[in-house]
Amino acid sequence: MNGGLLVAGTTSDAGKSVVTAGICRWLVRQGVKVAPFKAQNMSLNSFVTREGAEIGRAQAMQAQACRVEPTALMNPVLLKPGGEQSSQVVLLGKPVGELSARGFFGGSAPAARPSSGAVSPGRRLHGGRQQRLLGTVLDCLAELRGTYDAVICEGAGSPAEINLRQTDIVNMGIARNARLPVLVVGDIDRGGVFASFFGTVALLSPEDQELVAGFLVNKFRGDVSLLEPGLDMLHGLTGRHTYGVLPFRHGLGIDEEDGLRVSLRGTVRESNVSPPVGEDVLRVAVCAIPLMSNFTDVDALAAEPGVVVRFVDRPEELADADLVVIPGTRGTVRALQWLRERGLAEALVRRAAEQRPVLGICGGFQMIGEHIEDEVESRQGPVDGLGLLPVRVRFAREKTLTRPTGEALGEHVEGYEIHHGVAEVHGGEPFLDGCRVGQTWGTHWHGSLESDGFRRAFLREVAAAAGRRFVPAPDTSFAALREEQLDRLGDLIEQHADTDALWRLIESGAPQGLPFIPPGAPA
Repeated sequence: MNGGLLVAGTTSDAGKSVVTAGICRWLVRQGVKVAPFKAQNMSLNSFVTREGAEIGRAQAMQAQACRVEPTALMNPVLLKPGGEQSSQVVLLGKPVGELSARGFFGGSAPAARPSSGAVSPGRRLHGGRQQRLLGTVLDCLAELRGTYDAVICEGAGSPAEINLRQTDIVNMGIARNARLPVLVVGDIDRGGVFASFFGTVALLSPEDQELVAGFLVNKFRGDVSLLEPGLDMLHGLTGRHTYGVLPFRHGLGIDEEDGLRVSLRGTVRESNVSPPVGEDVLRVAVCAIPLMSNFTDVDALAAEPGVVVRFVDRPEELADADLVVIPGTRGTVRALQWLRERGLAEALVRRAAEQRPVLGICGGFQMIGEHIEDEVESRQGPVDGLGLLPVRVRFAREKTLTRPTGEALGEHVEGYEIHHGVAEVHGGEPFLDGCRVGQTWGTHWHGSLESDGFRRAFLREVAAAAGRRFVPAPDTSFAALREEQLDRLGDLIEQHADTDALWRLIESGAPQGLPFIPPGAPA
């Protein structure tokens, strides 16, 4: 096999990332050597590869579904929003500058080409457009296709973004250039899926429509036989088959990537519902700060039986929390101001004085220090922190991207770092290259709570400080739980998709002679 597929969606959050991961895991179980690919991603949830490149966490998760190491080739362009109008551009794993939306989509953009698989930001092209990156993206895809039997690509948003089609490099732009068949995923749970499928195809040019092979219904609840007449009518209207109807399943929303929107749910996605091992539960409150990044750090806490995790944005919601987590952010100074405006800063200072557990991760660690000097991210210059830890932070122009390992609380710990802030620690007890004072902890390390032994030891300390008779489960393996989730995604594809037709699509491309659906893309 030397195949490929682009998984597009009728909307953002239609399930592209999850479906892509499921197809990848299904193929791996068939003995196919497969890799994921997303040409351009907008996300504040990112990951560091072993070679020190920053990519979207969704692509790292998909690489795990493929049982391969993630690389920068799998996500050559990453946009990290810094507000409503601008994003940091990460190219081949390295930040190359900050651009407004107009500057990226319609003005200048950085560009580079990989050589010998090396990860390098390369040269910078001024006066170009997003489309200047198409060569880089296609080179990365070609390198992956030369290495793997199949590459499963994920689109972004909708392929029918007619205002962006001219410079598109992630949906039909890459499908056209690489001759990839396109499978359109629609979320039926939110309603309007038939109109969305039809409208998506009808807003594409004839050349683009030739590659749209068919549809995949996601998150269906109920009796599939009731849906079949609509699927037959959709085929009659478009000449395209539906490749499967995936049922709604709880607990599959892993590694979300929306950069500016985080739903403040009562739990972190689908929190573990197993009863506690001890007599008490442990309550964790996560401050829902602006531009929250890598909030996936708390997934490992939510996976523990008896740990209840929720996002909060009011000081009174900290009152009954046994642990408060201040997560990472792409806007440390802005988030610090938000904490003060909301009254959360005062509540955190009071909590630390009372020796009640607080954990700051990355940007959260920086905020609970004494002082921040920022001429890079916010350009606010000197700013006072909350003063909970003896730490002074200076923002450097170079971003730290590492995969550290170490020891804390007598346990081995692995993590990853993504930050501009350089911390100078001048006191306290060492803790994962950060420090702790009493029950206030701070570190730049993301992902540390995924280390099972360390997580249990940390929760035991939190429970003791909180006076809770909580006992961590002795056998919870976060890595095993993640593997179980990925296998469930593979099961969804294997059991509810037309895998024979999907195989032919990946291997042979879109069917010939697919009809044109008017009106097509506007001139």
